[in-house]
Amino acid sequence: MGKVKNKLKTLLVIEDDQGIQSQLRWCFDDYKVLMAEDRASAVELVKQEKPAVITLDLGLPPDPENASEGLAALEEILSIAPETKVIVVTGNDDRENAVKAIGAGAYDFYQKPIDAEILSMIIDRAYEVYELEKENSELSRFQINSPLGGIITSSPQMMKVCQTIEKVSPTNATVLIEGESGTGKELVARALHDLSARSSENFVAINCAAIPETLLESELFGYEKGAFTGAAKTTLGKIETAQGGTFFLDEVGDLPMSLQVKLLRFLQERIIERVGGRKEIPVDVRVVCATHRHLDDMIKSGSFREDLYYRISELPIRIPSLRERPGDSVLLARFFLEKYAKEQGRTIRGYTKDALRLVERYEWPGNVRELENKIKRAVIMCESKQIRAEDIDINIDTEDEQELFNLKDVRENAERMAIIRALGVKDGNVSQAAELLGITRPTLYTLLNKYGMKA
Repeated sequence: MGKVKNKLKTLLVIEDDQGIQSQLRWCFDDYKVLMAEDRASAVELVKQEKPAVITLDLGLPPDPENASEGLAALEEILSIAPETKVIVVTGNDDRENAVKAIGAGAYDFYQKPIDAEILSMIIDRAYEVYELEKENSELSRFQINSPLGGIITSSPQMMKVCQTIEKVSPTNATVLIEGESGTGKELVARALHDLSARSSENFVAINCAAIPETLLESELFGYEKGAFTGAAKTTLGKIETAQGGTFFLDEVGDLPMSLQVKLLRFLQERIIERVGGRKEIPVDVRVVCATHRHLDDMIKSGSFREDLYYRISELPIRIPSLRERPGDSVLLARFFLEKYAKEQGRTIRGYTKDALRLVERYEWPGNVRELENKIKRAVIMCESKQIRAEDIDINIDTEDEQELFNLKDVRENAERMAIIRALGVKDGNVSQAAELLGITRPTLYTLLNKYGMKA
């Protein structure tokens, strides 16, 4: 059986000039080109065909000398299909209306006279962005509804973490989650619990860095009535409260040495003694620990017990930082925009190109937590229909700004990123990734060799 030919991409041209209509119709033989001469017919075609990309002449009848009808058409189209990429076409002296159109949600603008090659490049790029956003949206919906609750990713690095979680969850082995602050260590711990046989029981978390050393022991192990001043009744500790479920010990690197000994005993014997008590109490829990510290360095300096380290790291999981997860910053930024726009009752249609470029280039030292906070602030502060770079409130060094204007570097970086995403989505399957990219398998192998990558 022969391979089914790919469906033609849909392009809607909104233009009342018959000559330009004819010119554009024959410029894009890779597209299914639809034509509309006025706002009403354009809106009808948008409803019926849902085109990915639209070129819109702002000078439409009944008032072709002004941009009012074109801007009205833009607003109506985006209210019907906000994901559609609209490229407005303007006259040479009409930059002001082009800027208005971008502010109203247009993807880009192009000034007459028509240069088919340049316009074709803009349209192809718009279509690629449309497809990427569509893919990311589908991935977001899949991840949000998945048992890994809240872990949103398209990067191979984080996909590997998700696969590890799925394998490790059914076991009772003690897991150590390592990663920088803000990478989502508690999300991973919850996913381990939700995918385990203990999911119907309690998930109990405690942060060692957030509780004073003097109170930490009683928080962990509980205390008997009269154990100390103010102990008016016997109180269960966090470990005992998690009976039958999962106990998550966050920032275990901050555990004082005296409590490291007691935790080690619990992990070895699975019994606890409450503060002020003598009775040994058996507890059945799955233990998950997390830290942003380098425990091997702490072992060398004598501030963390080596025997405890081996007990808590039966199955270690390292979460990559956001800067190590290509494509995830933009994917997460779109997710947080949708989340907080809905929460705040705001109608915001995505990001400007400069804003997306900023999100992608910034290293996010605070990882996902920092990204979420910045996007939440941007949603609240944004005064237009798209989030702009200045709304995100981050500064970025401009030393490497020149590389953004080197077409070869930009092209190669985009190619590399597309390959990484495709392999991640297709779980490393080269044939399927090549099909997703629209190239042959030998071509993909050539590109992998070119960029020093392995499938």
